[in-house]
Amino acid sequence: MIMSMMLGMIFNMMLDSSKAQAAELKIGEPAPVFSTLTQEGKTFDLASQKGHYTVLFFYPKAGTPGCTKQVCAFRDNIKKIKDLGAEVYGISADTVEDQLDFHKKHNLAFTLLADPDDKIIQAYGSKMPLLKMSKRWTFILDENLIVRAIEKDVDPSLDAQKVAELITQLKSKK
Repeated sequence: MIMSMMLGMIFNMMLDSSKAQAAELKIGEPAPVFSTLTQEGKTFDLASQKGHYTVLFFYPKAGTPGCTKQVCAFRDNIKKIKDLGAEVYGISADTVEDQLDFHKKHNLAFTLLADPDDKIIQAYGSKMPLLKMSKRWTFILDENLIVRAIEKDVDPSLDAQKVAELITQLKSKK
């Protein structure tokens, strides 16, 4: 009896959690605008990115092997992406302090954003069910902050290279 009550409570929590999840963004929709803190504790406002391409890559947890591969791949490809007129931002549910440690440890030349309350992660629909983590998704926004590409379950080692290719393709269509 107690076991079935507990299972029922867990099932209801799962249902409530899935209802709280934001609807997934679609290509062509405006990106949810947000403000948060960078790894340096400075305020970042997505609205200030209007006028050039913006890459938002969401990752589960600073310091883990896959996330380390992903940020290092962006570090190694950042010049190519910036030469295309795009800025890169990594986002996870980590604290400002965790993001700063991760940023310093890997000598990153782009900004990491802290989302310890999961609000941005939820707004972009990338929250893992029942966990305070994001799925590994990447969004490319155009100069009007319209979503132009969404990559889900990306390969952390190849994400940056693919982003550069996608931006090149998107810009060639204009």
